[in-house]
Amino acid sequence: MMVKTEFRQFALWNAAAATVLSMMVQPVLAQQPAYPAKPIRLIASQSPGGGIDTVARIIAPRLGDALGQNVMVDNRAGANGSLAGELTAKSAPDGYTLMLGAVGNLGSNAFFIKNMPYDPLRDLAPVTPVVTSGSVLVIHPSLPAKSLRELLAIARARPGELAFGSSGIGGSGHLASGLLQSMAKIKLLHVPYKGNGPAVLNLVAGEVQMSFASPASVSTYINSGRLRPLAIGTANRSKIFPDLPTIAEAGVPGYEAKSWYGIVVAAKTQQAIVSRLNKEIVQILGRPDVVEAMLAQGEVWTSSPEAFAAFLKSEYDKWGRVIREQGISAS
Repeated sequence: MMVKTEFRQFALWNAAAATVLSMMVQPVLAQQPAYPAKPIRLIASQSPGGGIDTVARIIAPRLGDALGQNVMVDNRAGANGSLAGELTAKSAPDGYTLMLGAVGNLGSNAFFIKNMPYDPLRDLAPVTPVVTSGSVLVIHPSLPAKSLRELLAIARARPGELAFGSSGIGGSGHLASGLLQSMAKIKLLHVPYKGNGPAVLNLVAGEVQMSFASPASVSTYINSGRLRPLAIGTANRSKIFPDLPTIAEAGVPGYEAKSWYGIVVAAKTQQAIVSRLNKEIVQILGRPDVVEAMLAQGEVWTSSPEAFAAFLKSEYDKWGRVIREQGISAS
């Protein structure tokens, strides 16, 4: 009888304690604002005028409308996007800092930069890819080459003299040109800049002779004759420049190097927030007006966070292998 009485007393005490705890927790939960409750920062990991900046400014106002909060673009160029990557990786994992990055700060920089301040696979959480395209191989008109084969002939006759500009060490342009050098057996002089915009401007000015650049950053100069396109790095011809041959078609069989942009947040961000961001951004990128606005950058490309994570791992492995096997360096 005593045991039953004690058990009943314990049960009553336990139920009372649970009720008190519930009353204490409920106000705390009620105080937590629904996401998002304040403006969001979208870090563009290049300087203004480049492809990443352009894409960020297409997405930001529409994402702001969808979330009911302002989404502000914050340009953070430097170290081929690694400054932006570090800032994002070390931000609070609360969904209020997003980054639009590329192959450099989401992968290949780790093979070029000593003591990288963050691990792109461990410290960042993928949300979705945004756009993919091939970098256009463009040259300054002072070079007499009218085709890729002619450019390669000049490069072989003048090893180490032709300078190519890139958005930075380990960026898509650097990797694309490094792969071209290895496969075509040529030697070029690498001149890295802090972003695609400065690289293109210096190419137009004749400070360098060639570059792999995003379609958006060079289309105006191509149309005006201030830059000459020779080929594109994708496996298939681009919808943006359908008459431009691929590098594989133009003289380097088997060549393929594409560029892409994607959105990430800090690791350990709640999965519910990542899923919300993925849902809203994917819906935005599916709108006809956005698809049309993105045409200058390439083809809209979205996926689940999990699929994007798998892609980032594959890119990390691919370019790490190419960098080691082909001897691509930071110089």
